[in-house]
Amino acid sequence: MRLKDKVIIVTGSCTGIGKAMAKRFVTEGAKVVIHGLEADLGAQVIEELGAENATLHIEDLTTEGAPERLVELAVKSFGKLDAVVNNAAMVVASNIHTTDLAFFRKMMEVNTVAPFALIKAALSQLRATRGAVLNIGSVNAWSGEPNLLPYSISKGALMTLTRNLGDTLMREDHVRVNQINPGWVLTENEAQRKKEHGLPEDWYTHVPRVYAPAGRILWPDEIAVAAVYWLADESGPISGQVVDLEQHPFIGRNPPKDSSTIPVSGKQ
Repeated sequence: MRLKDKVIIVTGSCTGIGKAMAKRFVTEGAKVVIHGLEADLGAQVIEELGAENATLHIEDLTTEGAPERLVELAVKSFGKLDAVVNNAAMVVASNIHTTDLAFFRKMMEVNTVAPFALIKAALSQLRATRGAVLNIGSVNAWSGEPNLLPYSISKGALMTLTRNLGDTLMREDHVRVNQINPGWVLTENEAQRKKEHGLPEDWYTHVPRVYAPAGRILWPDEIAVAAVYWLADESGPISGQVVDLEQHPFIGRNPPKDSSTIPVSGKQ
C-alpha cells in the first residue's frame, strides 16, 4: 500500500475529485480528514470509509481559524499529519463584464488564500513528518476560458504559490509542494452545472472530439490515482512541479466557436 499509515487532510472531499481522492488514499492505507460544506454528504463519506479511517470537519475554509482547526483535528484523531491536499474551490462562470470586485476577492480568498492559510497552519506538523502538499489546480490556470476569468486567475496564482513554496519549503523544511491541473472532469457538480445549462442527462456521452479526443472526459478516479504518486514516498524529493492531467495539450488550442454545442465553462 503506497500511503500506508499516512494521515492526509483533503479539503473539498465531500464530493467530486476530493471524495475520489480520499477514497483512493484510504485504499492505499492512509487515514483521511474529510472536509467540506455539506454535512450530510460528508457523513456518507465517513460511513463509506469507516470511522477508523476517516474523520469529518464541516466549515468554510475562509472562516477565521478554520485551517488551524483542520490541522488540530487531524493530529487529535490520528496522532500526526503527513500531507495536505488543497482541493476545495469555487467554480463559478463569470467574465470581465459580470465580475465585480467583491466576487473577484471571494474567488481569490477561497481558491488561493485559503490553500496558503492551510499550508501555513500545517507547516510545523508537515515539517515533523517531512510531509507533502498537493494543490489541485486547473488547466485553466495557464490562461483560462473567457467565461472563467476570476476562476482562472485564482488557479494561476495557486500555481505560482506551488512553484514558490515547492522550492522554499523543500530547502528549509523538507516539505514537498506540488500541483496537478485537471482538465475536464465528470464530477457531480459538473453534471449539475450542465443540467442547469439545459443539456440532457447523457450530455457527456457525446462530447465533440475537439474537446475530448478519447470520446469522453475524465473521471474523478483517474485524478485520484495520479494524486497518490505525489503523496507517496516513491515521488522522492520532487517538489515545485505542476502537471497537467488532460487528454490534449490545453495551451495553444483554439477550437472554432462552432465546433461544439456543449459549453465548456464548467471545466475543472
